[in-house]
Amino acid sequence: MHNDPTTGATAHPSSRTGLLAVFGSTLFQLSGVFMLSPLMLVLLTEREVSTTIAGLFAATTWLGIFIVTPFASALTRRWGRRRAMWFASGVPLAAAVGFLSTDSIPVWFVLELLAGIAGGMRWVLAEALIAEFSPPERLGRTMGMYATMVGATFIIGPSLLAWAGSTGHVALGLVIALLTLGLVWTMFIPPISTPAEAGNTSVGPRGLWQAVQQHPILMLAGFIGGFFELGLASILPLYGLSMGLGASAAALLISVSGLGSTLAAIPVGMAADRFADPVRGRRSLMVAVAAVALVCAAALPLVEHAIWVAWPVVFLLGAAGSSLYTLCMTDIGAREKGIALVNCTAVLVLNYTLGGLVASGISGALIDWSATVAFPAVLILVAAVGLAALLRARRNPA
Repeated sequence: MHNDPTTGATAHPSSRTGLLAVFGSTLFQLSGVFMLSPLMLVLLTEREVSTTIAGLFAATTWLGIFIVTPFASALTRRWGRRRAMWFASGVPLAAAVGFLSTDSIPVWFVLELLAGIAGGMRWVLAEALIAEFSPPERLGRTMGMYATMVGATFIIGPSLLAWAGSTGHVALGLVIALLTLGLVWTMFIPPISTPAEAGNTSVGPRGLWQAVQQHPILMLAGFIGGFFELGLASILPLYGLSMGLGASAAALLISVSGLGSTLAAIPVGMAADRFADPVRGRRSLMVAVAAVALVCAAALPLVEHAIWVAWPVVFLLGAAGSSLYTLCMTDIGAREKGIALVNCTAVLVLNYTLGGLVASGISGALIDWSATVAFPAVLILVAAVGLAALLRARRNPA
């Protein structure tokens, strides 16, 4: 193993406690959140609201994330990272109690927006804290483990809802219990020293722009990761149906993509830790991952003639998206600390989310237009642009 020469920081003295606290908090928090999200849609349906209103309610979470992410570093500087995490853990709990206490749909929208804002803060801060607490020589593995755990909560939450059922107050009570445990774990995050240069680091939109200028290739890679992992997963059932799969098999494509995302993170993170030149090594891995995405995108036209091709292609595209995000976060964590780390993480989250929104926004129309030509062509274009940019950056990995 070799330490990363791009970082002058060593692991925090309480790094093990800090990592355990962030992992534990996120496990319970996200399990509760991913149990709550489908539960609220069920409750809205029971109140006979339109599908449009239910869809807007689900989108409110993403609106909250977009609202808060540009200001995450400014809020973190004002409150400190521990208090900001307490806010991020406490607000969803308060929202869940509010859902239990009132049947007012407008109030539910407000609570969901606040929960989304808190969720955006948690997304940025938790990953920044993982990078802060992780030993430098094991940063990739730690980020991979964290990504895998987050992927597991996508399964745990809905599974708990299926077990508890959506009738009565039992499910909401379980959600509140999970969110309470998440808040309790957050309280164990140890004090974090502030780097000396933190006072000179810009925050807010200006800080985000500086992060983009410092790491443009990472932000592009984050966009592509979100495009292939987050965005494609949302429209895979439509693609499967257009290729002749049955409804159940088409829906299963999402699970296959998620399996690829979850299984890839730890091996890729561990591989990133093994290079004598960590910066160039991470860039080499990004090039390899982008090449895999390009090959898979180019194989999509074969699905029309051999439907079985869809399964490995979807698995590998999910793995590619997850791997790019993990490698980007590992690279940022190795280079930045303090508020600068929060800035860069916030920009990466924005780009990843933007990639997902672009993919989900255009893919439906592309599938309607031509599932066998237009849809693969756009995926090939995105992967090719990413591969070309990463190859160029690898030659000068500053």
